[in-house]
Amino acid sequence: MEADRRARLLGVALRTLVVDRLGDGFDASCATEVTSMGRGVALVHRQQAWVLVDDRHDSALGPAVAWATSAGATSLQLLAPQAAGLLARRAAGFAPERFPIEVWQIEDRRQTPAGAEALPAEIRPRPEHLELADLIAGAGADVVVEHGVVAGEVAGLEVCRAVTDPQTGTVRLEVGVGAHDREAFTLLHGDVPVARALADVVVSVERHRRRGAEPHPLNRLARERLLRHQLIGHPGSLGLRTLEPVAPPVPRRNVKDAVPCVARGLDADGAEVLVVCSHGIDLDVVPFALDARMAAQHTATVIIAVEGRDAHPVQSRLAGLASGDVRLLAVP
Repeated sequence: MEADRRARLLGVALRTLVVDRLGDGFDASCATEVTSMGRGVALVHRQQAWVLVDDRHDSALGPAVAWATSAGATSLQLLAPQAAGLLARRAAGFAPERFPIEVWQIEDRRQTPAGAEALPAEIRPRPEHLELADLIAGAGADVVVEHGVVAGEVAGLEVCRAVTDPQTGTVRLEVGVGAHDREAFTLLHGDVPVARALADVVVSVERHRRRGAEPHPLNRLARERLLRHQLIGHPGSLGLRTLEPVAPPVPRRNVKDAVPCVARGLDADGAEVLVVCSHGIDLDVVPFALDARMAAQHTATVIIAVEGRDAHPVQSRLAGLASGDVRLLAVP
């Protein structure tokens, strides 16, 4: 099969890269067999894990650390043909005295230490887009601004977005979940006033996003943002006085993808706390949270909040390897 053939080729490539780097220090008797893992292939040599990334490079760090620690390794060499700078930035959030990580940019057989890529520059929303905030709020949606995008959410699900027509330069509010849905909605309901159309969508979506609602496509999307919405409404469930949404460290590519989201609040003593909400057993949520902490600057405590059934010991293990106070919290 093609997948098996690729795994074998990757295994050969990984072993070659390890031998190239270690030279005479490589001892085949001290190396495990190459193993396929969630984002590529891996082996352990003298308690040092080597992982060659082959899939979803930007979210490969967490799975690599999870595999390495499960295999008994005490450090990690992460070899990445793509997104090495982002991975290096996130790796810097782990405590080197607990679990040293080095990230290498791979080009054929050339290995170069990866420098930490800078966080994306802040993008301010266009003033004319912000002028639509009252319209969004008036229809009953929450105004959310992330990486220059002004949108409206209902219980964490985006239902509208401010856009500028690339041809005419006209600013408008498009209603719908995701770009394709917004386009279809405009074609079908273009003659309905935007305020009325959005208010109708808000009512329709809200009933499917309530606690205890029957399963529906609208409550399967953006579950991590639904959790954030619920926690913002009840920050005391995390022992916090306040909680508000903030932008993630990097923009979302697609509103329908499951990507952790971020909020910031104050605890009972007035200390700042960063909350990262996740859905499912996301092995990369800890590196994401470390990236969010860097973007937030000077946040002492990070809480990774997940629904109770999604809390997994491996996530707690990774949180324990991070620098600073990072903890996993299961929300009932």
